[in-house]
Amino acid sequence: MVYTISTGLAIYFVLWWIVLFLTLPFGVRSQHEDGEGAPGTDPGAPVASRMGPKLIWTTAISAVIFAVAWLAYNAGYLNVERLSKLMGIPL
Repeated sequence: MVYTISTGLAIYFVLWWIVLFLTLPFGVRSQHEDGEGAPGTDPGAPVASRMGPKLIWTTAISAVIFAVAWLAYNAGYLNVERLSKLMGIPL
């Protein structure tokens, strides 16, 4: 099985979204924690979500994970036969 550009982009896209959802909770301060808040808003609403740094971190972490997986795939560590043997699934 050969990686095509579209397959690589699709894998990276899915990986990027998974990592984004993992990084979203870091560094978020709620209105209740800061002691400030507008009347009528939820106390758990974030004061500042800081999405810029999170998007940069998400892109960097996803690139590293994708590069490691791609190198492992090219080295032969990630193939169907090896993974099925590790999971005990007969081919």
